[in-house]
Amino acid sequence: MSSINFDWRLDKLNEECGVFGVYDNDGYDCARLTYYGLYALQHRGQESCGIAVNDDGTIIYHKDMGLIPEVFNDVILEHLKGQIAVGHVRYSTTGRSQRENAQPLVTKYVKGTLTVAHNGNLVNASKIRSELERAGAIFQTTNDSEVIAYLIARERVKCSSVEEAIKNIMSELKGSYALVVMSPRKLIGVRDPWGIRPLSIGKLNNSYILASETCAFDAINAEFIRDVEPGEIVVIDKDGMRSIKDNCSGTSNICIFEYIYFARPDSVIEGASVYEARKEAGRLLAKEHPVDADLVIGVPDSGLSAAIGYAEASGIPYGEGLIKNRYIGRTFIQPTQSQREIGVKIKLSVLKSSVAGKRIVMIDDSIVRGTTSRRIVHMLKDAGVKEVHLRVSSPPFKWPCYFGTDIPSKKQLVACSHTVEEIRDLIGADSLGYLSIESLSKIAVGAKCGFCDGCFTGKYPMNVPEDADKMVFEGRTHHERQL
Repeated sequence: MSSINFDWRLDKLNEECGVFGVYDNDGYDCARLTYYGLYALQHRGQESCGIAVNDDGTIIYHKDMGLIPEVFNDVILEHLKGQIAVGHVRYSTTGRSQRENAQPLVTKYVKGTLTVAHNGNLVNASKIRSELERAGAIFQTTNDSEVIAYLIARERVKCSSVEEAIKNIMSELKGSYALVVMSPRKLIGVRDPWGIRPLSIGKLNNSYILASETCAFDAINAEFIRDVEPGEIVVIDKDGMRSIKDNCSGTSNICIFEYIYFARPDSVIEGASVYEARKEAGRLLAKEHPVDADLVIGVPDSGLSAAIGYAEASGIPYGEGLIKNRYIGRTFIQPTQSQREIGVKIKLSVLKSSVAGKRIVMIDDSIVRGTTSRRIVHMLKDAGVKEVHLRVSSPPFKWPCYFGTDIPSKKQLVACSHTVEEIRDLIGADSLGYLSIESLSKIAVGAKCGFCDGCFTGKYPMNVPEDADKMVFEGRTHHERQL
């Protein structure tokens, strides 16, 4: 069997970011609403978070490294008073995981203050930033979101409104972006013309809410209104909500992995339930890769719904086999190989009484490098499982993602260098089956959109670079990289 050093951080897809915004017309505590909304979106990013509020044109903000309850408390929230708020939870797909890159970004310029929260990834950010730096621009962060903020501010000086500035610069931005922008008087939602990243509109009495997922509306008892259309700019101010659709393409290419992994099961994206999509993936997987077994289990959390679907379609009983410790964060993972393997056992443990002596179908959402799957298979067999048949609710990863998923290179993808049988041997499973690309397009029943599935097919909705580097804006010298 081939040997690969284990690192949980490199072997699982990492979440993207979550954005949230409030325009208050009812006297709500905007900061606390945003706090609760971000709590519901915590799964989209655990590295850093922040909230900015607008108090009659004065922007007050707080952001730091860590989870929502680690960064905010009652004292901090009490100081964040205003009528408009923007929030963000971050996983770094461009730029280091450090405080200076935490969002929202608050930029002061000649027209006042601009606040930007961004979910997504620009494929041409390096080119734009280089051009701006040669023209004299100075950047304070190393993420691509600051490029967007700078372009908006520069354009705003030349036009009559911030929404016009956003409309004008959208043709320069290539990649995925769902933006929540706050000016001194407005809250603005923007979605890229390809519709790769989700953004939805909600309402709480007379107040408006913007959020990456509908689960954030449920957390604050807001009503889901609709999704922001691809290329649409939604402007919310004292006169209500209006829309600018000059850049609308009419075609949405939502990232298919929102349904497979990223989004919370209780969210609805583009008209399709995430939970039902995952169950349907499991049902289709059972038809494509049947097996004689005693029990179906899922790898927590995103594999659980698909496991239920597989069990329903196959007639094999569903049960718990793996228990997740929900109090272990990413920072728990330690630098040495032995510590990493201990970390996996602490993060996931086997329910021996449920699986010992049985033939198991284990459902997972994806295989990136294969080392996590190998470790889990070994844990199950050490617990007395007779057979482990691994079924994956997505096709093999063979291409990088350039739009916000932390898979920048083919070098990290085991399916690029191994056949399915070689991967099966590598992880030690008794059999291995992936969902087909043909079935992938069928999982989101009722979805009112197309999909970006470039990480499986190599076909992207736009031209992409040969390779991507999340540290593209970091120091280029060896000394700088070591700081």
